[in-house]
Amino acid sequence: MSNHYEALGVSQGASSEEIKKAYRKLARKLHPDVNPGPDASEEFKRVSHAYEVLSDPQKRRVYDTTGNENGTDNGFGSGYSGSGFAFQDIFETFFGGGGPSGPPSRTRRGQDALINVRIDLKDAVFGINKKIEVDTAAVCGTCDGTCCQPGTSPQTCDICGGSGQVQRAVRSILGQVMTSAPCGTCQGFGTVIPNPCHECKGEGRVRARRSLTIKIPAGVSTGTRIQLSGQGEAGTAGGPQGDLYIEIRVNTDSTFLRDGDDLHVTMSVPMTAAALGTAVNLNTFDGEQELAIKPGTQSGEVLTLRGLGVTHLRGQGRGDLQVHLNVETPRNVDAAQEELLRRLAELRGEESTEGQLASSGSGVFARLRERLGNL
Repeated sequence: MSNHYEALGVSQGASSEEIKKAYRKLARKLHPDVNPGPDASEEFKRVSHAYEVLSDPQKRRVYDTTGNENGTDNGFGSGYSGSGFAFQDIFETFFGGGGPSGPPSRTRRGQDALINVRIDLKDAVFGINKKIEVDTAAVCGTCDGTCCQPGTSPQTCDICGGSGQVQRAVRSILGQVMTSAPCGTCQGFGTVIPNPCHECKGEGRVRARRSLTIKIPAGVSTGTRIQLSGQGEAGTAGGPQGDLYIEIRVNTDSTFLRDGDDLHVTMSVPMTAAALGTAVNLNTFDGEQELAIKPGTQSGEVLTLRGLGVTHLRGQGRGDLQVHLNVETPRNVDAAQEELLRRLAELRGEESTEGQLASSGSGVFARLRERLGNL
C-alpha cells in the first residue's frame, strides 16, 4: 500500500505540501525534456501517477483505506483530467509559481512624468514657490475613472465566465492535459465594457493641462530633481497617479558666478580709491553691502563676505560671496592730470631728473606710464 509514497520518497503521514514538494523535486529531475532516457521517462510516469493519487484528498483517502485507487487507470493512458493533478502543477514545477489566482484588474498605476523648470540664480539662493503648467493624463471627469458611460457598469464575460482564462485540451507526452490562455473576448480581465465612456474611450483617463505650485528649496542647482509623489500621470481605470519629477535648470546671472555654494563677483575700483582707500557699496542678493577698500589695494585682491552665498541644500548656513577687485588705470588723462601724476612720481622717487620714467620700471606709476603711452 505504500508504493505511491515510496515512489515520491515520503512517508504515509506526509502533508499535502510535503507531497507536492517531493513531486516537484523528482519531476525536475526526471522530466523527458531534462532527462531523455527511457528509464527516466518511465520513472517520471510512475511518480506523476503517484502524485495524481496522493494530491487528491478523496483518492488518497481511498488509497490509504483499500490499497487501490477504486478504478483509476493505473495504465496512465487516459491522462489526468478530472483529478487533483492538472497542468497547473506541471507549470508550477518548471516555471516557479502557480497559475493566475484570478483575472487581473483593469486598474493600472499611471506613469511617472519628468519636466524641466527654469529658475533664476536668486531663486536658487533662497528657494521659491513656483507655479507651473503640466500637460498630463488626468482622471476622466465624465466616467470618474470607471471607463463606462454614466449609469452603466462592466459585465461578466460570457465566454470565460469571469475567470479571464479559457481552457482547452491538448495532447502531449504526458497524455491529454488542459492548458489555459487569456480570454480573447475580455483580454483576460474577466469582464467586458459594453458601453465605454465616450469621453475617454473606455480608458478612464484623458489628456489635460493643470496648474501646480511647487516648492523649490534653497540650494538647488542645475540637474537637481525634485520628486512629487502622486502628481504624475493618472492610471487607467481609476488607477493611482504616478510621480512627477521636476528637473531644475538655473539661468546664468549677469553679475554673479556660482561655484558650488559660493558666489563670485568682480568689482572695479578707481586707481586713486585703491591707493587712498575708500568705502564702496555693492548690490547683492541680500541687498546693498558696504565694502571697505583699504589703502594700497592691488588689482586681483579678493574680499570675502561670509554667509552671503548660496544656501546649503543639505545642512545649515550658506556659502560666501567672493568679491574680486579690479583696480582701474585711468585713460585719456589731460595735461593737468598728467602733471599731477608726474609730480606724484617725483615725490615717490619713481621718475628720473630728466623727466623720464625710471629705467627699473618697478613703481606703480612707471607701469602706469607705460600703459598710457602718448595719450
